[in-house]
Amino acid sequence: MKVAVLVFPGSNCDHDVYHVLKHVVGAEPAFVWHREGNLDGYDAIILPGGFSYGDYLRSGAVAAHAPIMRAVRERAAAGVPVLGICNGFQILCEAGLLPGALQRNRGLRFLSQDVPLRVENTTTPFTRLYTRGERVVFPIAHFDGCYFAPPETLERLEGEGQVVFRYLDNPNGSAHDIAGVADATGRIVGLMPHPERASEPILGGEDGRRLFAALAPALAGVAGG
Repeated sequence: MKVAVLVFPGSNCDHDVYHVLKHVVGAEPAFVWHREGNLDGYDAIILPGGFSYGDYLRSGAVAAHAPIMRAVRERAAAGVPVLGICNGFQILCEAGLLPGALQRNRGLRFLSQDVPLRVENTTTPFTRLYTRGERVVFPIAHFDGCYFAPPETLERLEGEGQVVFRYLDNPNGSAHDIAGVADATGRIVGLMPHPERASEPILGGEDGRRLFAALAPALAGVAGG
């Protein structure tokens, strides 16, 4: 499984994601710079966390117009799974590939802490090794992590099962306690928490490992954490 890990100016979780993919779950990751225009040959695409372009304008707003995003759109339309983590989620929303937007946290404070989540959707390429309703713990590290969408969009997300992760103790004021969503196809997923920071025992937990293991054929049948 070849996985493209996109790198923007200001990305700071790209090496974390690369490490988990290559050394923990046995996938074949490669860094792809934001100025590239071709993602042919990759089986999945991940937009990692960080502060792309210094979070100027709005978080993810500048990166959403980077040259590589045209290729992301093309490959997503062709059925290639796409995952956005934290800033990557913000970029996907700003690019219109996921519904809604991320705004400043309730309380206007940067949050860095472990948070309990409930897995709501296990039909995506990234969550298929989880159990629906399962409780997991991932870290968060964000200032603009409050998920917002118009009422009709929230109703559609709930009705169509597009909420993928939900906070059990909402830290940032996100609407409907939403921590992650999918697009209508289920192949594009974004979440604010960091599963790559919860993928090895040395990090204090392995709940995030299965999200990446789902991309590695050798581990695709592993359901345990």
